[in-house]
Amino acid sequence: MAPMTDMSIKREVNQMKAKNNVSIKKEANKGAWTAEEDRRLAEVIASHGPKRWKTIAAKAGLNRCGKSCRLRWLNYLRPNIKRGNISDQEEDLILRLHKLLGNRWSLIAGRLPGRTDNEIKNYWNSHLSKKIKQEKQRGAATREDCNARENRAEERINVAMRVDEENSYKGLEDSEINFDVNEFFDFSNESPLNLEWISKFLELEKGFSDVL
Repeated sequence: MAPMTDMSIKREVNQMKAKNNVSIKKEANKGAWTAEEDRRLAEVIASHGPKRWKTIAAKAGLNRCGKSCRLRWLNYLRPNIKRGNISDQEEDLILRLHKLLGNRWSLIAGRLPGRTDNEIKNYWNSHLSKKIKQEKQRGAATREDCNARENRAEERINVAMRVDEENSYKGLEDSEINFDVNEFFDFSNESPLNLEWISKFLELEKGFSDVL
């Protein structure tokens, strides 16, 4: 068997470290946190601050990854955390921020002191999204009702205009039917004084004819 060189030894050591790291990652606890784990995590953070989460997990002796420690602290253990009873002002701010930022919950939570991104996301999915959907449905129903009322009003106006036109035509026809030319030029019942203008008119017409 050939003797092992320095390079081969280093290679073998690195391979063993890689295998150990893989095994450690696979064995990391992903289950529910215990009260003892919470206490140890809080103690280390109180001493070193909420940073370098992989180092915190190692110093606390927790079989947890850095991301799990960070989320546990931000969402459950930090002292200024607020839970439940989201006010109307907070709800209005969430709606406006979501319209601007979308589903970027960590950014939205950063503008709501004491609130976590996980709580904001859950509140949105369970409450606000349904509220917005209902308001859109009510708005659509209101618009449809307004349009229907406008259409009915316009139809009533059109019907009234058609009736007026029909009545106008009917009155005109009645006036034409009731007009009698012979009766109009019948002067038998007129007094002589009333017929004086006709005589003058006839005399003028005769004089005019003689001139021609």
